[in-house]
Amino acid sequence: MNRKIDIQEIIDFITFNLPKESHLRTNLNTIKLGKWESKAYYKFVDSTDANKPKSKWQFKENIILEHPKYKTIVLDILQDDQLGGIEFIKFI
Repeated sequence: MNRKIDIQEIIDFITFNLPKESHLRTNLNTIKLGKWESKAYYKFVDSTDANKPKSKWQFKENIILEHPKYKTIVLDILQDDQLGGIEFIKFI
């Protein structure tokens, strides 16, 4: 697990790099801390039964950003414009 990564720093980076009109940007202000699912993936939303009815995890799209230190990060965006998780490609 990459506990040395400051997730709040990553959230700040994402917020700064998203367009001002992005609904995700607004939702990042209220995000609750998640947990490391693997050495490369930090999840905010439980993905049990992903994309099934009544699951909290309803995938919408990915957003790919280039972080100066961690390089390529992939954001899993859910249907309600929530951040489901962040994958750090460098650590796969």
